[in-house]
Amino acid sequence: MTSLSPVAASLGVAIGGAAGAVLRYQLGRAITSWIAIPPVGGFPWPTLAANTIGGLAMGLLVGCLARGLGGEFEQHARLMLGVGLLGGFTTFSSFSLETWLLIEDGRLGIALVYILASVLASIFALVCGLTLTRVF
Repeated sequence: MTSLSPVAASLGVAIGGAAGAVLRYQLGRAITSWIAIPPVGGFPWPTLAANTIGGLAMGLLVGCLARGLGGEFEQHARLMLGVGLLGGFTTFSSFSLETWLLIEDGRLGIALVYILASVLASIFALVCGLTLTRVF
């Protein structure tokens, strides 16, 4: 398998990252309107959802690539989907900010629940994705 040029690799990451950022934004808008809570001040459902979905997607991607399902496009898939799309879609920096805002607002209990839910849900979703690729 030939290596991608730095320009091709960067372009793939950029395209995937742009798509991931747009998907993340639209997911946040959809969840915020669906549960009718303000994006700041309420429980950060959109970020939790993005990180959990991202964990599942990463598990599926890694599982597929590990099984050789990426074929000749494996480098492209890893860079565009794993680094770009999921990097732009998942929201660890948002998670960090929202956690700090909850703590600063004196809502330590909610912050702790959010931390636990985010980490455990993301890991669980990743394991589900890997398991699905191993079963099917």
